Amino acid sequence: MANYLLSGGAGFVGSHLTESLLTDGHAVTVLDDFSTGTLQNFDWEIYDRDALSVIEHDVTTPLPVTPEFDVVCHLASIPTPGEYMDRPIETLRTGSLGTQRTLDVAVESNAIYLLTSTSEVYGDPEEHPQSESYHGNVNPFGPRACYDEGKRYAEALVRAYREEYGLETRVARIFNTYGPRMRDDRVIPAFVSQAVQGKDLTVHGDGSQTRSFCYVDDLVRGLRSLVQSDCRTPVNLGNPDEITIRELAEVVIDVAGADTGLRFTKRPPDDPEQRKPDIEKARSELDWSPSIGLREGVRRTVNARQQYDEPRN
Repeated sequence: MANYLLSGGAGFVGSHLTESLLTDGHAVTVLDDFSTGTLQNFDWEIYDRDALSVIEHDVTTPLPVTPEFDVVCHLASIPTPGEYMDRPIETLRTGSLGTQRTLDVAVESNAIYLLTSTSEVYGDPEEHPQSESYHGNVNPFGPRACYDEGKRYAEALVRAYREEYGLETRVARIFNTYGPRMRDDRVIPAFVSQAVQGKDLTVHGDGSQTRSFCYVDDLVRGLRSLVQSDCRTPVNLGNPDEITIRELAEVVIDVAGADTGLRFTKRPPDDPEQRKPDIEKARSELDWSPSIGLREGVRRTVNARQQYDEPRN
């Protein structure tokens, strides 16, 4: 069994990855400052306390860990546009210093290093669907640049460490992911929360912009497959089934059985028109593709949301 270090391991994706690793008998050390993640994401009753260690720490400062890991995963990030545009310097520091701190631990541990990057490195794409060879259309001085460019810099730093230190590196470009524990400031959890409360669903613009949504269990399986592969260049992980935001809202209303409608608001600046991954590389090199369809994933998300009076982070 392997010893994992996960920065941001108490967040949405991080907690699901932690749970999957622990279930298979691995040891996990979680580093998290709990600015967006929470201990409530862990089901302490089912975890082996000896296998899980949680350390409250800001990943941009020197890490309080002994370099004895087999795999280092850097997932720490401010995840939503509203938050990272309000905290741009912190977002850039996490993408730069946070990546460097975790890379240094990986080098000292002689570990495999996984960076969770993002489809936002493609910006508002002029290529559709987006393949890993596409270099993107990012506004480096726009309101979302702190996140987009932070991730692009992180990818460049990972490559530099690979070239200079011979580090085994993996880069996942994650497309829109959703599921239980996700905060209500992302589109599917927001729609689900509004639907179960009988409120109109808030749609930005006319809802014609498209996204492709991947259920979190599929993403975790993809991340683990990537770590175990020998693929040292970026790989898209997402579901290529494209849908407009308006159609998505109608799916959520139908699955939730809600008696509600839609409310249209102004679209945020630099909001991409299209987002759809080309996952041929993941299929061929990882033998991975998503297996959970949108309606089933939304059903699971609705069921989980209805179990709690308050949304979980």
